Amino acid sequence: MKRWPITISLALFTQAVMAEGLITVNKDPNCGCCSDWITHMEVKGYNLEANNVDNLNEVKASYGVDSTVSSCHTAVTDTGYVIEGHVPARYVEQFLSAPPEGAIGLSVPGMPMGSPGMEMGNRFQPYAVVVMMQDGQHQIFAEVNSPQEQ
Repeated sequence: MKRWPITISLALFTQAVMAEGLITVNKDPNCGCCSDWITHMEVKGYNLEANNVDNLNEVKASYGVDSTVSSCHTAVTDTGYVIEGHVPARYVEQFLSAPPEGAIGLSVPGMPMGSPGMEMGNRFQPYAVVVMMQDGQHQIFAEVNSPQEQ
């Protein structure tokens, strides 16, 4: 399985953020963890807008997010990339600076404890950041084994 490096320069980060502009976060209006993830991204310099929706499954399906990689919110960049769930900003930055060919976006499937927006004291559950591909395949983009790797 192909893995991508997890480093990014400040210049690439700035280009990625500026290139994307507004990111729309489709979420349930009552979800607090989604709001916490939005705050995590805003602190990192992203411009996000919450869009409260009644049927997230329809939104997910319209962007090609299947149930094996779904989470509690579906964000979409101005350029059409999908950021599903509690993806740490550092991996969004890396992905947007050089998206893999054929990728539709990134996902952190489920809602792992300790991921951005899902902080629960010192509790942390290792998780994978997954690249979602246009052909429906998924690849591991990064493995997050500690809070420091986020």
